[in-house]
Amino acid sequence: MSSPSARSRALDLVAAVRDHPDQRRALMMSLYEDSSRERPPRLPYRRAALAFMDWQVHRGLLDPATGSPWWRAVNESLLLDTAEARSLDSEHGATPSCPPVGLGMEFIRAPSAQTWYRAHNASVVSAYLRHADLAVTETRAERFFINLVLVRVLYAHALVTAPRMALGWCHPLSPLLGDPRLGMTGIFLSLSRVLPDRYPLRGPLEVYTAAEHSVGRFLDVGMITPRLRDLYAWSADELRQPALNDLLTDGVPSYAWLPTDSAPWLPTPTRLDRLARRLLPPQSE
Repeated sequence: MSSPSARSRALDLVAAVRDHPDQRRALMMSLYEDSSRERPPRLPYRRAALAFMDWQVHRGLLDPATGSPWWRAVNESLLLDTAEARSLDSEHGATPSCPPVGLGMEFIRAPSAQTWYRAHNASVVSAYLRHADLAVTETRAERFFINLVLVRVLYAHALVTAPRMALGWCHPLSPLLGDPRLGMTGIFLSLSRVLPDRYPLRGPLEVYTAAEHSVGRFLDVGMITPRLRDLYAWSADELRQPALNDLLTDGVPSYAWLPTDSAPWLPTPTRLDRLARRLLPPQSE
């Protein structure tokens, strides 16, 4: 049977913290706590969930007065799906209100890197699609990094679940590199080195991309760019979000972004980037 009460409880929890970024964080922390000893613990994956949220809090994105309406909406959607999944876990036979919540329930019942990424990224992608009208109001620089965050979290998931596609012949290392308890923190630590702790980004995009750490650039240009078409197609199927395919146009991430504005996504590869593309081409799973 369906369970509107679970969604209602989740809505109430999220509404209570909506205008308080620190309380949003505390709610996310609480949703990963579990006193049951009958199932594998979820607590180790809390670090991954908080890496995403901490980056948003530190940049001021969740501030009710000066933050980003888009980032606030995406964060709220993730909290809501997570809270509903937690509530439904205690209701036998209950039906989730949307597919991401169902994937969240799968993670709760069988915690692993694969099930965590599937639940987390399905909620994120669903929120991206739902709030596209808010994304178009962001600055060009902000919209670039909104796309970049999506690209990187999709790739981190692929490292764990589709290692041959993600890392070619080095695929035995892929699950370790993509472990959400480690990898998610690295994704947002890399971005925090580039982006100032303020919102919105008012400077030209090129100022921020020029400051990108060499490791981040190598990841984006050397490893991910040659795999973008495969990555989006695989992710759309894995996350049960076919509309994700529409967010890549002619190899250019195009969420609230003009595909003709391709220069930021296609920088001239360095020698190291070209070497990585030759030595680590994607392989079929």
